[in-house]
Amino acid sequence: MNFECFEVSISKNIAHVVMKRPEKRNNMNTDFWNELPLLIKDIDANVRARVIVISSTGPHFCGGLDVDMFLSGGVKDESNDSIRRRQAAAKFMNMLDIMQTSFSTLEQCRLPVLVAIQGGCIGGGVDMVTACDMRYVTQDAFFTIFETKIGMTADVGTFPRIVKLVPEGLVREMAYTGRKVSAEEAFEMGLVNRVYETQDAMLSDVMSIAKEIAKNAPLAVYGCKRAITYARDHTTQDGLEWINLWNASMLQNDEISEAMLAHKEKRAGVFADLPVLKSKIGDGS
Repeated sequence: MNFECFEVSISKNIAHVVMKRPEKRNNMNTDFWNELPLLIKDIDANVRARVIVISSTGPHFCGGLDVDMFLSGGVKDESNDSIRRRQAAAKFMNMLDIMQTSFSTLEQCRLPVLVAIQGGCIGGGVDMVTACDMRYVTQDAFFTIFETKIGMTADVGTFPRIVKLVPEGLVREMAYTGRKVSAEEAFEMGLVNRVYETQDAMLSDVMSIAKEIAKNAPLAVYGCKRAITYARDHTTQDGLEWINLWNASMLQNDEISEAMLAHKEKRAGVFADLPVLKSKIGDGS
């Protein structure tokens, strides 16, 4: 598949998804919102890789929402058509739901999603990266919940997710002020995993991390992602009961034996990939 906003390459079980509109600061236009969930679902459902890495081009990772697209679908309808005016808010809610679902696809994907961030991660960019599993940045990177600066409340996923990553007081400061948070500060508050001097160094290390993940049994990694996400949103006891049920139904003795033998023999393990996801009952084996 060819995309307007993304370049996708797959090698050695790693899907590298690159945002390719640096001249527009990789802002999020209509194509972006339609293409992102499509490509993530395709990689996941068709088991094209075991790990996804998202990166960007140009001086900034993402400049946020395409303002023209946003204004054209806004809450207020100035037309003389009373029906259209009354429908405007409901239409806007529908648009936001589509946008939120685009980023939720990253969280719901069975595969780990790593994101490599350079320069500015602005507005909607923050919504996006908080839906990923791990975040890595260059030393010139910065984050800003910029919506506040333009009279909006961030609405595509930042707040439900970032409060699970960063202490609440710091989230409130970021949100109320809309100020820039540097790479170093983001690391100190736990928003990002590591900081690198250059984008090349970052991508090299992130790809190395992705390779390490891809060597492991896909079902075990998928179980980890599900368990961590479930535990994040539930009590400790709920999380313990969930993992009991998961392992009781999903634990694979053959995979465990192969992992242990491969470790002993100092070789790569040979594991089953995740099954292809069906789109309907009776679709495939």
